Amino acid sequence: MELFDYNREKGAPLADRMRPDSLDNFFGQEHIVGRGRLLRRAIEADKLSSSIFFGPPGTGKTTLAQIIASTTKSEFVRVNAVTAGVREVREIISAADSRLKMTGQSTYLLLDECHRWSKAQSDSILPAIEKGVVKFIGSTTENPLVSMTPAIVSRCRIFQFRPLGRDDVRKIVERAVADETRGFGYMDISVDEDAMLHIVDTANGDARAALNAIELAVLTTLPDAGGTIHITLDIAEESIQRRAVRCDEEEYYNMLSAFCKSLRGSDSDAALFWFARMIYAGVDPRIICRRMIAHASEDVGLANPGALQQAVAAAQALEFNGMPEARLNIAQAIIFICESPKSNSVVMALEGAFKAAEGSYQTGVPVHLRDTHYSGAQSLGNGKGYKYPHDYPGHYIEQQYLPDELKGARFYEPSSQGNEKRIKEAKEKREEKN
Repeated sequence: MELFDYNREKGAPLADRMRPDSLDNFFGQEHIVGRGRLLRRAIEADKLSSSIFFGPPGTGKTTLAQIIASTTKSEFVRVNAVTAGVREVREIISAADSRLKMTGQSTYLLLDECHRWSKAQSDSILPAIEKGVVKFIGSTTENPLVSMTPAIVSRCRIFQFRPLGRDDVRKIVERAVADETRGFGYMDISVDEDAMLHIVDTANGDARAALNAIELAVLTTLPDAGGTIHITLDIAEESIQRRAVRCDEEEYYNMLSAFCKSLRGSDSDAALFWFARMIYAGVDPRIICRRMIAHASEDVGLANPGALQQAVAAAQALEFNGMPEARLNIAQAIIFICESPKSNSVVMALEGAFKAAEGSYQTGVPVHLRDTHYSGAQSLGNGKGYKYPHDYPGHYIEQQYLPDELKGARFYEPSSQGNEKRIKEAKEKREEKN
């Protein structure tokens, strides 16, 4: 190893120095690289086809790609989608093609952050993948089925990485503390149990976050009189203060979906949890308020009209009070919506009305319902036969309001939930009189 390479490696972050160099030292992802699993067999046999690794940060995507690089007999080239252009990719493909023809050696192309590639960049590599000139490995935190071009995805096998378990994260941290070559094993370090548990728990399945925390704790703590670096809970809490919460585009929509389904499912505890999780992850609270306003009519409606008032009031409170004070107002509206009787009759009525409006033959507005405010309207017959409801007992009189082709159609069918039970009874009484 060259001197400068050695110095650079020695000064690299702990998370980078501690990357495992073999499958036996790789922690987590047993569902895809456990013994006997497809991906492990393909790597060990050097038969891995074009693949996409996707999952949360710190779960081993790039590490596994580097293990492939160290165990395969193929050439391995790594580029980043943020900086790699079409020209660079074409040069890599050209070199890979020459290598394959002259020596029979294939080439793996690892593309970090592959979801950032444009369609033009993706198209530039498609022929090489199809012909087997390169074996593509994409690494991304985004769901490739959503964020990448279908042409690339259809030619790759997708492997989903999961957040690491607490035991795996703990083993990774303990190995870094004990490793004398790449970690801190050459130092006298003592980590209290509660400090270790805090780092592992707060890292939330992200090995990189845990390693960064223990590195910061070790490098900023002075040895005691006996030369021991003692990592206490206080030091650990200072080193990793916020739980690592994943909130990429896919997880954002997943959390929002869980929140909406909890509102609809009358589970105020779950709805409050997802609200808190989204706020903690940095989601704009106005988005949450907009969804609450929608669900107040979509899932509660006239079963409890106060739900819409609560949702709108929460949105107004957010604009007036701001965060964090408005969290209380939003939480109140969440609980109100969840605990309200549920009805989707407004949604069904609206969908039925739009379907009729789009599909019915337009014969015009019935004469007795037409506009009469302008001079000469009556000479056209407009308004003839109209019955003014307030002139009749109960301020109601039966008459036709729908066009002839939709006469008798029913769009709004009140449920027996909450306030709608009263509405249903009133409608039934009116119909009995007709």
